[in-house]
Amino acid sequence: MLGFDSKFRDFPDYIIGITKEIWEDRGIATLHQYYGDEIVVRSPASVVLGNENVIGATMATLAEFPDRALLGEDVIWCGTPEEGLLSSHRIISTATHTGDGMYGKATGKKLQYRILADCHAINNQINDEWLIRDQGAIVRQMGWEPKAYAADLIAREGGPKACVQPLTPANDRTGPYTGRGNDNPWGQRHAEILTRIMGADMTAIEETYDRAAQVEYPGGFTGHGWGAADRFWMGLRAAFPKATFTLHHQIGRDDPMMPPRSALRWSLHGKHEGWGAFGTPTGAEVYILGISHAEFGALVGGEVKLRREFTLFDETAVWKQILLQTELA
Repeated sequence: MLGFDSKFRDFPDYIIGITKEIWEDRGIATLHQYYGDEIVVRSPASVVLGNENVIGATMATLAEFPDRALLGEDVIWCGTPEEGLLSSHRIISTATHTGDGMYGKATGKKLQYRILADCHAINNQINDEWLIRDQGAIVRQMGWEPKAYAADLIAREGGPKACVQPLTPANDRTGPYTGRGNDNPWGQRHAEILTRIMGADMTAIEETYDRAAQVEYPGGFTGHGWGAADRFWMGLRAAFPKATFTLHHQIGRDDPMMPPRSALRWSLHGKHEGWGAFGTPTGAEVYILGISHAEFGALVGGEVKLRREFTLFDETAVWKQILLQTELA
């Protein structure tokens, strides 16, 4: 871990350790140390520029959810300490909504939801980030549907012209990390599966997923088997049938005491012109940032299959884009 604090055993220890230090140990000031001054943090809801804005957003979240815990499920990574490291961090977060804030008046609701975050680090500092929270799971646990929450948020932010604009290629910023990942075969296998699905080849699911595969999708959805995977991917692709699918980053890893696994960062960009997961087609132009993790294995000898999948995008950000171009335009 050349260039990194010697207290961290390896890169996953660094990512999990600083996450706990910042959020749970209240070391918000350590962001001056661990985050670059000019960092770009992209989420589907917005683009945050600069460490001072990241610190402000962190304090606002903790004011609303003071008992928030972030439990690291996995860190799938590539690179070297000398040239830079890219982590894809999967987190289960628990929190109680005890303060007023972005999600409205305090509800007292106890929440559990996933986060997927890609971070680039070099010399003990993160300088580029792509972050997806399962906002669909958060708002549903508070009693909202994602579309209604998005409409309410637009109003609370001052209306269509004044509200925070969701991430699109037009407002994205190029950061210091421009890598594409590694060439490990597990990442390549996952990329081929997702590319087939996004190309409407839904036979890929029965061919490549284990029949009992566990799938974790937006909205806090847990499913098992081919049908659950087919319904999710079909519903998404059907809503945006001509949208351009782009694979931005892929990582594969073989690590001792861990299953072969992979992480992909991808996007869909195009018009909402099909009947699917987002209701009546509106023609709105939508940009969807997604991250997917997969684990592979062979329950039956010689038959390697995808056994666990975790995919996130932000349903509320999709609805916000649709509403800003249609009902609230």
